Amino acid sequence: MSAPSPDAVIESVAELLAHALELEYASKAHYEQLADSMNVHHNTAVADLFCSFATLSADHAAAVAARAGDTDLPRIPPWGFKWLCPDAPEGGDCLDPALSYGMSTVQALEVALHNERRSRAYYAHCAASAALPEARRLAADMAAEAAEHIALLEQMLADERRRHRDTPDDLDPPHVPA
Repeated sequence: MSAPSPDAVIESVAELLAHALELEYASKAHYEQLADSMNVHHNTAVADLFCSFATLSADHAAAVAARAGDTDLPRIPPWGFKWLCPDAPEGGDCLDPALSYGMSTVQALEVALHNERRSRAYYAHCAASAALPEARRLAADMAAEAAEHIALLEQMLADERRRHRDTPDDLDPPHVPA
């Protein structure tokens, strides 16, 4: 993800938490959509992987909500979020265009790694530019957590590449008239 515009400054911890919640909710929804699409095309290994990413996103959203506690979070309209993609940094609008119903587990992990890197870049930007020190600290913690996720995904990707076989056969090819 490219960094938000310089004038996109997070003004408070509550605003950062609202952005973090939206990021995780969008991530969960996107991974669920990808899993559904993979299931429709009988690509169960990739569907299962995307389902696990959706579950992790839901867990992260719950952790952010718990961190927010009784904090009154601002209600931000979709056009008011401070990121460049039309969707959240881990959402679907700024994905690598290599998505395919016939993708392999390696490719699915690459998508997740791409998304997590965008998430880390977003939080690193917030850590550098947020208006309040406590918001900068929280954003730095979130960037560090994303870095941990990146390391985990990189390890998973390396392991999967060692096991990887070619892209699976297309069990449900599209009908394209001649």
